[in-house]
Amino acid sequence: MPVSADSEQEIPGQSQAVWAEVLYLSNLLIAPGLAFAVLLWLYFKRSANTPALALCHLRQAISASIWAGALLVIANLLIILLGGYAAPKTWVIVIIYFTTCHSTLVLLGVLGLAKAMAGQKYVYPLVGRPCE
Repeated sequence: MPVSADSEQEIPGQSQAVWAEVLYLSNLLIAPGLAFAVLLWLYFKRSANTPALALCHLRQAISASIWAGALLVIANLLIILLGGYAAPKTWVIVIIYFTTCHSTLVLLGVLGLAKAMAGQKYVYPLVGRPCE
């Protein structure tokens, strides 16, 4: 059965929004730092006529990535303050960090990706920036 062209139309900025969310998830899971640099490059190379959907997802992904980095720094500082990496408390902190902070940020990224694929705006709770 042939698919009509009308049912497959892309919403303006949808592919950029999907890329923003994929890069956010890549920053958390596959290539930390590298994916964030590409995300920043994508944000700063945008033109004045970037669609609102793409801009919304780019800003959300950058904001959440900065929060993810800050939470990682806080977890490392906590480990150092509580006895360093050789202390038994280290694993407790690492497990708590990954089961609460990191997994929550990944879940938010998956929700953002689903919204981007659906062509909808999405604001991350607590760490997101409002879309205009």
